[in-house]
Amino acid sequence: MKSLILSTAALALTAGMGLADTVRLGTEGAYPPYNFLNDNGEVDGFERELGDELCKRAELTCEWVTNDWDSIIPNLTSGNYDAIIAGMSITAEREEVVDFTQGYTPPSPSAYAALSADVDLNGGVIAAQTATIQANHVVDTGATLVEYPTPDETLAAVRAGEADAVIADKDYLEPEVEATDLVFVGNDVPLGGGIGMAFRESDDEMRAKFDAAITSMKEDGSLNTLIEKWEVGGTW
Repeated sequence: MKSLILSTAALALTAGMGLADTVRLGTEGAYPPYNFLNDNGEVDGFERELGDELCKRAELTCEWVTNDWDSIIPNLTSGNYDAIIAGMSITAEREEVVDFTQGYTPPSPSAYAALSADVDLNGGVIAAQTATIQANHVVDTGATLVEYPTPDETLAAVRAGEADAVIADKDYLEPEVEATDLVFVGNDVPLGGGIGMAFRESDDEMRAKFDAAITSMKEDGSLNTLIEKWEVGGTW
């Protein structure tokens, strides 16, 4: 999906030592159904349930932290939290800066939504969240890209006439299309290599613990159950 900051935590194990300090998991808290803040102001959604279960299986103590999307990777690398679990798609560009676990969801399609089905997706103005694979895709199509810090602002731009259409993960857009006057436009767009957790390149041991936990959830079917519950991506 995208790039960058929220946190919930887990505990990191250092080589040969027991549990260290609490592992802070960073997330955005603004991208349902992956992650959002509930009525109590707590991190909720697919990734909250997933992260808590991964921490349990990795025998780590976890704590959630939220961060704006456009600074989520910089805040990871500067040490403000220990991992990103925020609907972030695995891309070659991001792998130059952080290391990913295996994907915990398969690649899911992106889609365009607009107020009318006859918008020009290649020559029009397209809204996308800043620093996402969707924003990069718009640049490649030749359309005019307008970027916004949050996904809610991309939808507002379309409704306000500032953009002809928005592009985002289809499973994010589906509830909006079902509940409002937006319609899907054009074909689904396959982007990215699935969604994974991101770590600093120096934290191989911590990343390996979460990777093993993801593997165990795939093997026992519990990851598919969680994916189906929250209706994100596709199953393994």
